[in-house]
Amino acid sequence: MVEPLLRVSNASKTYPGGIQALRGANLIIERGEFVCLIGASGCGKSTLLRMIAGFEHQTEGDVVMRGKPVTGPGPDRGMVFQDYGLFPWLTVRGNIAFGPAERGKKKADVARIAERFIAMMGLERFADVYPHQLSGGMKQRVAIARVLANDAHLALMDEPFGALDAMTRERLQDELLAIWRATELSVVFVTHSLEEAIFLADRVVVMSPGPGRIVAEEPIVLQRPRDVSSPEFNAIRRRLAALLHADHVKEAA
Repeated sequence: MVEPLLRVSNASKTYPGGIQALRGANLIIERGEFVCLIGASGCGKSTLLRMIAGFEHQTEGDVVMRGKPVTGPGPDRGMVFQDYGLFPWLTVRGNIAFGPAERGKKKADVARIAERFIAMMGLERFADVYPHQLSGGMKQRVAIARVLANDAHLALMDEPFGALDAMTRERLQDELLAIWRATELSVVFVTHSLEEAIFLADRVVVMSPGPGRIVAEEPIVLQRPRDVSSPEFNAIRRRLAALLHADHVKEAA
């Protein structure tokens, strides 16, 4: 059998004071797969994402990337945050070039890599401006380009479009799918939006709080591009909403 890109096995996270944020999570991400995590606030989505990124370590279980245990952050896993996480003292070009430069790439190679992803994300006109001069959508393009420039195998996205207006959000969803298809990148994408999850994902993973756990998975077999108004799309939406609501009621009981 071919080893999956990522394997999370019975992973739990307990913080000091005995607060268990995540319990017994099992998740496999295949190469080139787009997976969305959905669930209410406090269900452990971001905790799981940060464990995969290597920013936090599980208290039980295993997180294995390409056959090797995750012991800390690495360039093979790139994180995209809702608040962008850009270096304010660097230009767009400088932000995108930062990772390759830190990894010891030759100056000419760093410049070539930066220009490639500036072009891919449509940032040519903004290459020499600073993050505070950009709109939210443009900042998120830079954040995605920075992950790609670092030659990541897995992009970890924590509600990256949550703070954007509806039109910008829809445009970036389309652009992200185009980049995903062009690069064969694997993506784990956290969102509160059922519609966004169904529109983007190959598979939707449903999480529940108290403590956080994975309660269901739904493969999305709709052809792309997806029509959010189609009966098939909305049938999946109702099914996932029922799963979330049922677990919420169970938790409150």
